[in-house]
Amino acid sequence: MSDPSRGLPANLRGAVDLSGLVRRASAPPPTQASGTDAVVIRTDDVGFGDLVERSRTVPVLVEFADERTGPTGVDEVVRSYGGRLVLAIADLAASEQLIQAFQVQQVPFLAAVIGGRPLPLFAGVMPEAELRDVLDQVLQLAEQQGITGVVEVDAEATGEPEPLPPLHQEAYDAIADGDYARAVRAYETAIAQNPRDDLAKAGLAQVRLLDRLQQADAEAVRRAAAEAPDDVAAQLAVADLDLSGGHAEDAIGRLLDVFAAAAPADRETLRARLLEFFEILGPEDPRVAAGRRRLAALLY
Repeated sequence: MSDPSRGLPANLRGAVDLSGLVRRASAPPPTQASGTDAVVIRTDDVGFGDLVERSRTVPVLVEFADERTGPTGVDEVVRSYGGRLVLAIADLAASEQLIQAFQVQQVPFLAAVIGGRPLPLFAGVMPEAELRDVLDQVLQLAEQQGITGVVEVDAEATGEPEPLPPLHQEAYDAIADGDYARAVRAYETAIAQNPRDDLAKAGLAQVRLLDRLQQADAEAVRRAAAEAPDDVAAQLAVADLDLSGGHAEDAIGRLLDVFAAAAPADRETLRARLLEFFEILGPEDPRVAAGRRRLAALLY
């Protein structure tokens, strides 16, 4: 099979799967930025999953910037493409996982997501002619992958998203503030009030993962796991990193491998973590179905 990125600049190569960042169900739809249309929207860690899915039909650009950088002009150029591109402006205060995933070292920084896969583009402000050249190459790569959709601006720009249930909104606000403990309490309360609230269950699993990642030292975690492959706590921590980095199959496989030889008490801990991962990915993900089958085989 030919490499669809052949002939493009080196910074358009080496994309990795971004599926693990999908924050499904519990997130409200991405909101429109003030003064923008449906082609230019806002995003963050929680809402980025919607854009990953959108990138399977139209290329999505992600801009990391703040008020100190001043206007970059990317939004106006993107609008001129008539819906063939979407620009998502990341809320830096609520996009820690996105910043890590795209390895953002400075702002402004522009990246793209095509078919669920991220592509770092460039840092700084680029002259319009050069920016258009980069965006044309993004469109070329998307076309080679069969991604040629167009956003219908008028259809998407109208209407307001439905409000979240109060406890879900409380959790979402807490996540935006970085208060994961408050978000956990809100989701737990929602589940206690309605044990069938699948959105709250997914949200709770996601927030617990974010909380663990916030406290983890990635280098130390991976070193500990390599030195002690039978250490359940270390393997759990590495699995969190794998999932957050988009390597869900590795994360699930790691925990199932440890589960096979684990003591009964450790097995319950591993099972609970696997179920959290399944909630985060969603029942439609084929890796979830495969993971559940293997877990059932190990249990019975």
